[in-house]
Amino acid sequence: MKIAVMGSGGVGGFYGGRLAHAGAEVTFVARGKHLAAMREHGLLIENETQGNIHIPQVRVTEDPATIGPVDLVLVGVKLWDLAAAARSFKSIVGPDTAVLSLQNGVIKDDILRGEFGDRAIMGGVGYVATHISRPGVIHQVGAMQRIIFGEYDGKHSSRAQAFLDIALKAGIQAELSDDIRRTLWEKYTFLVGLSGTTTTMRTTIGPIRSNPQTRAFLFDLMKEVVAVGRAHGVKLPENYAEDRLAFADTVAADMTSSMHHDLDSGNRLEVEWLSGGVVTLGAAVKVPTPVNRAVWDVLALHAQGRKNN
Repeated sequence: MKIAVMGSGGVGGFYGGRLAHAGAEVTFVARGKHLAAMREHGLLIENETQGNIHIPQVRVTEDPATIGPVDLVLVGVKLWDLAAAARSFKSIVGPDTAVLSLQNGVIKDDILRGEFGDRAIMGGVGYVATHISRPGVIHQVGAMQRIIFGEYDGKHSSRAQAFLDIALKAGIQAELSDDIRRTLWEKYTFLVGLSGTTTTMRTTIGPIRSNPQTRAFLFDLMKEVVAVGRAHGVKLPENYAEDRLAFADTVAADMTSSMHHDLDSGNRLEVEWLSGGVVTLGAAVKVPTPVNRAVWDVLALHAQGRKNN
């Protein structure tokens, strides 16, 4: 299976690396020092509990137009880069190519449809705690490495089955969804809680879930997401926030969010699409979202990153 990875950071670099290690023909699109390191040393995935994976030679480029048509494009760029990235890889999307975004949020596929139409887009979410620890190196925290994906019409297509097969071969906990819109909101619920708390409180999930006051804040963030999603017609159970709070108790205590890493690194934040997205989507259906509004307001002065101030 021929795969292009747009955005080779924590998410794209990790999943692309696992797929390449399993024998898929993967080409990474990267920039700057990360690109240079991958060209010289390949890609290293660090995991203190499961052991490291090193792919000594990888296909990597700065220009997606040099790749040629592929079977699947795995999208992992930051949300503010999505529209420009989509235009840059348009030439590699053929009539049967699947475009699968593992980005955060619930509006990403609407942006991609504007470039590629409905047929190309396959919905998906990834559950993994990773970040670039240094150029050419992806660091994974914990053992979770899960992808849920599927066609928006709910059918099990041949292209979805082909990706499922190679993902399972790569040791990824992959599964098909017959209601991918709901799946996206399920991921969104936990992600908004994790990113909102870890970034504003500048710590990992362990202390947050252990303190009664911060645990309640985490729960309230997720309850708002569920209320907004249900108001938009998404088939989330009414008690889904309780389910996600229980899930938070099962993840590694040192798990954090990519937005927390971005804050620490002085990078731009995705808060506009995460807690800010809940506020915007809530306003459209008249559902109050004061807790997510607080997160958006608290992080407003950091949203553009130190490097852009």
